[in-house]
Amino acid sequence: MTMLDRMRRHKGWLKWSLALVCLAFVVFYIPDFLQPSSPIAAPTDVIATVGDRQVTVADFTRVYRAQLQALQASYGGTGAEDLFRQLGMDRQILDQLIDEQAGLAEAERLGIGVSDAEVRATILSIPALQENGAFIGETRYRQLLQLQNPPMTPAQFEDSVRRTAVLQKLQAAVSQWITVSEDELRDEHRQRNEKVKIELITLSADDYRSQVEAGDADVATYFEAHKETYRVPEKRQVRYLLVDVEKLRETTEVAPRDVENAYNDQIDQYSTPEEIQASHILLSTEGRDEAAVRAEAERVLELARAGGDFAALATEHSDDEGSASQGGDLGFFGRGRMVPEFEETAFALEPGVVSDLVRTQYGFHIIKVTEKKPAVVRSLDEVREQIADQLKWQRAQAQAEQLSTTIAGELTGAADLDRVASVHGLTVQESGLFAASEPLAGLGFSTEASSTAFMLADGEVSAAIRTPQGYAFLAVSGRAESALPDLEAVKDQVIEDLADEKVRELVRAAADTLVATLRGATDFAPAAERAGHTVKTGDYFARGAAPPDLGVNPNIEAAAFDAEVGAISDPIVVGTSVSIAHVVDRQAPTAEEFTAAIETLRAEMLNERRSRFFGAYMDQVKQRFPVAIDPATLARATA
Repeated sequence: MTMLDRMRRHKGWLKWSLALVCLAFVVFYIPDFLQPSSPIAAPTDVIATVGDRQVTVADFTRVYRAQLQALQASYGGTGAEDLFRQLGMDRQILDQLIDEQAGLAEAERLGIGVSDAEVRATILSIPALQENGAFIGETRYRQLLQLQNPPMTPAQFEDSVRRTAVLQKLQAAVSQWITVSEDELRDEHRQRNEKVKIELITLSADDYRSQVEAGDADVATYFEAHKETYRVPEKRQVRYLLVDVEKLRETTEVAPRDVENAYNDQIDQYSTPEEIQASHILLSTEGRDEAAVRAEAERVLELARAGGDFAALATEHSDDEGSASQGGDLGFFGRGRMVPEFEETAFALEPGVVSDLVRTQYGFHIIKVTEKKPAVVRSLDEVREQIADQLKWQRAQAQAEQLSTTIAGELTGAADLDRVASVHGLTVQESGLFAASEPLAGLGFSTEASSTAFMLADGEVSAAIRTPQGYAFLAVSGRAESALPDLEAVKDQVIEDLADEKVRELVRAAADTLVATLRGATDFAPAAERAGHTVKTGDYFARGAAPPDLGVNPNIEAAAFDAEVGAISDPIVVGTSVSIAHVVDRQAPTAEEFTAAIETLRAEMLNERRSRFFGAYMDQVKQRFPVAIDPATLARATA
């Protein structure tokens, strides 16, 4: 870590320590006005139970919102939440939390626990909570927890540390016996680092397609032999009542006063704080005589103030590795990013002025500010439309949830759909026939809706199903059993499939002949060219890292690494084409490379094997703890 890295960490160190120490306990800040106003899941509401343990809304939303925020940061914000839901991240996150509770329950059954002393020792050992090798102290510890958004209490943070430590102990208890032998390590190292060089010939199916003929008799024979391939799957048709969130949003009104209140409540979201761009020269005092370092710093300061090139001086004299190569440039930064002494001086300087010596825990700094950006607050008019749209969407989500809850209480069967729809000004719609693997027209891609339709009995109506369009209630209105089609109905596809099979046979026969020719020749490439084929030669490549000029696929890779140098492979099927590989050379990793990598490799393999075993163990554990999920509460938590 560079000096600059350590300087910048003070404001954000707890955030990163949380990620490192407790992956399951994520905290972050989401503006209040983005949360649904009514109805809303209370933090103590229970989304799932695992035996007698609970996953609450508070547990779920901490992780859900943090991962959503990360997606928004990389995806650009717009549409991120829709994508998040389409990916099913809400259920994945819930499954993770259920796994955590199952693990804690199993640890309790086995008598595995973590004492207060162990929790405290863990916290005291977190590098981000240390300064000069010592704990930062109770007062600063509490202050840093309060800097979190939302603020955390010591009890909340310590509970997260305890849970993580318990799960680590459980995993160690059930998987610590797993080891990796040196022979296994050596074999894995060879697998990862061995390289081969090959020559490759590819016989393309397109070159043989003109030779293929498929008469009616051939088509009929092929169809009879492959009838099951063309079986039409069982299909369903449903009538559905949809609470359309987008339509609700279009009719939702937001008063100007509500927009103003949201803007004022979350003004920080629309504010860009003051920033400066500065360069510095650091003379480190670590392990050195302070008086000597000060004298050297004063000499460099004189040179800087005498008109010396500040960037050149930083490159020559600065001990901050991260910025010295950039002429001391630290880039733009706001308040709270640097240690207090540095920050106070830097923000007080005018552009172009060189500071006096600034003493910090890292040594003596010489600072020069190159540019200042004043604080900027986007006006209400600039963000009015954005806030109004967010409020409309939030209110439409809440209204849709409330309405779907009301409708669910009024529906007792499929016969109620039209009556209930009429009461609420909605329309019952009908889908076409669809298979279980196909999307349900009108509802977007919802695997839950499609699969539910195949579980409903006649006359039954489903519970509210969350879809990309909103909340849907389904009732089966038609069925089409699985059936074998007539040849005429699928003849075009049969002709295409038969042609592909005939082409593959021709290519494979040509490849068999060519392999025999090449194996009888003394030189692969000239023999292949005499036979009218182009030979491609690539550079050395390792498993999983094929050179672009060859585009090697897994089948070719496997043949190349299984063969001896000089060998010519059997024909390798690659889609509708066939390839032939000649192994030109092989490079094995050296003993020195293995020795250098063995400990890192051992740690990786142990972690992978123990994690895999622990996962299988936990799959068995979860069967002993009944799991119950409340879909309605989950929907409210993500509304």
